[in-house]
Amino acid sequence: MITAQQIRAARAMVDLSIDILASESGLSAASISAIERGENAGDMQALTRLRQTLEMRGIVFLRPGEDDPGVGPGLRLRLRAGDEGMRPESLSSANDG
Repeated sequence: MITAQQIRAARAMVDLSIDILASESGLSAASISAIERGENAGDMQALTRLRQTLEMRGIVFLRPGEDDPGVGPGLRLRLRAGDEGMRPESLSSANDG
């Protein structure tokens, strides 16, 4: 099961507003806000819809201990073809956005 923290982090990782996530998932913005606050955590249908929507945006949800036995749940951003990111030496205030 995904956590409220994972949902908030995933949304931030793909720069997605609650309103857009609501539109794409078919859930209300109020429902998503409540889930992100840890309320309605037992609504498996809503969690599944959020998970699927965020996975379509490239999020990979990690179970506790999946990468390292000593860590909790997390997430990653799926690498898209041709997307190798930006090298640290190329970062500057001009391309910080």
